[in-house]
Amino acid sequence: MSLTGFGLGLRPDHYADILATHPAVDWFEALTENYLVPGGKPLAWLTRVREHYPLVLHGVSLSIGSTAPLDRDYLQAVKALAARVEPEWISDHLCWTGAHGLNLHDLLPLPYTEEAVAHVAARVREVQDVLGRQILLENVSSYAEFAHAPLTEWQFLSAVAEAADCLILLDINNIHVGARNHGYDPLEYLDGVPAARIRQHHLAGHLDLGELVIDTHDHPVADPVWALYAEAVRRYGPVPAMIERDDRIPPLAELLAELDHARAIARHALAEAA
Repeated sequence: MSLTGFGLGLRPDHYADILATHPAVDWFEALTENYLVPGGKPLAWLTRVREHYPLVLHGVSLSIGSTAPLDRDYLQAVKALAARVEPEWISDHLCWTGAHGLNLHDLLPLPYTEEAVAHVAARVREVQDVLGRQILLENVSSYAEFAHAPLTEWQFLSAVAEAADCLILLDINNIHVGARNHGYDPLEYLDGVPAARIRQHHLAGHLDLGELVIDTHDHPVADPVWALYAEAVRRYGPVPAMIERDDRIPPLAELLAELDHARAIARHALAEAA
């Protein structure tokens, strides 16, 4: 895993511009589920982008926290896609997404217990055996908490990563959203996650309703998230980072300017930490 620098989420709105202009992006993150069907236009676009840029794959369907059996057909499809585009890594979310055969199309939080750590870690090890590689798990935004939660979110995330021997995709925006919604200290979160396991950062926008903050990915990165990202760089160093935008997608030039801002913040934070 040698990928460095700053990436963008690969979205269909920008396929043509990317291939026409070859922008100064170090890598792209592709949404796994968009490219699992063999053949067709999406996979053709992805293959063309891959000719010019490194890729990582980011999924939303693993449902690693579920009690339902792992979807073996899905895992084999992901493995086949990885063999085709050779991503630097594959990531998904530390959550569950449905029950009893129903997909709720949401990333739902888990109870932060030792029992859940053992359950999820065993499933992660199974996934890694099938894929033949370590995966990254991402912390999710949440809007409710379980009454019984002897571990903090960051203790739970860290324990799963250690027990499963997997890596972490640390979403800075999601930490901010959770801190606002649940009242924890985001700096304590950063201090509680093992730096050696953090392989990627997400940066994204949210909707701030005052008493509730919602992870929407349809706004530019907010100032508090930029500030928290600077703190992460001071603690963890130059972890590869990228900007996610999933709705109200602006022209590519606007995202490139935002990515340049991320670069500037990282440079300044690294200089301060030196």
